[in-house]
Amino acid sequence: ESDGFINNMEFSEESVRKGFVRKVYGLLSLQLGITLGFVALFVFCEPVKEYSKHHPWLYIVALVATLVLLVVLACCENARRAFPVNLVLLLVFTLCESYMLGSISSHFDTDAVFIAVGVTAFVVLALTIFALQTKIDFTMLSGILFVLLIVLLLFGFLCAIIQSRFATLAYSCLGALLFSVYLVVDTQLMLGGKHKYALSPEEYIFAALNLYLDIINLFLFILAIIQGARD
Repeated sequence: ESDGFINNMEFSEESVRKGFVRKVYGLLSLQLGITLGFVALFVFCEPVKEYSKHHPWLYIVALVATLVLLVVLACCENARRAFPVNLVLLLVFTLCESYMLGSISSHFDTDAVFIAVGVTAFVVLALTIFALQTKIDFTMLSGILFVLLIVLLLFGFLCAIIQSRFATLAYSCLGALLFSVYLVVDTQLMLGGKHKYALSPEEYIFAALNLYLDIINLFLFILAIIQGARD
């Protein structure tokens, strides 16, 4: 395989893999810490919440910046491998994504947000342990998952049009399920080992980005499920 994906020859060395995993989880911890800080700030600090509501253009700027940076990090191999540019891009992406997530969270009940944080943390831990222990190779499902992601997006547009509580709840449940599987796939891609596909040790930014997006999307869908069950 070319680009960021390799067969296990390059990734068979135990020390290289362990160093790669430590680097990825270190970056991921930093990203999640920043995001959790933003969520707490928006949920508990009323002036920040009000400022965000009265300046919606900030959310739009963050959204555009997030999409641009996502394309750059996902498609430009040189950008995501060039140190320290790759770290700067990942940090700016994380800050923009965190602002958006904080802004979104401010529209939900405070207890629902923190229940969602707790549930997400538990699910992520359980799925990571499962990805480590299972003999099933989920890395071969990447193509199928991408098709299902497109279907989910189309279903989301349909839910926005029909405004059905049941359809929205079903969409949230399907989204949480899909990104749970994505988390297992991306964890196995990072770990390498006996799996058919693995990420190159140079792709630590890409690996951290994938896991971060899986967890963030999982959190949003779980939050929507909790809030939807209350309404």
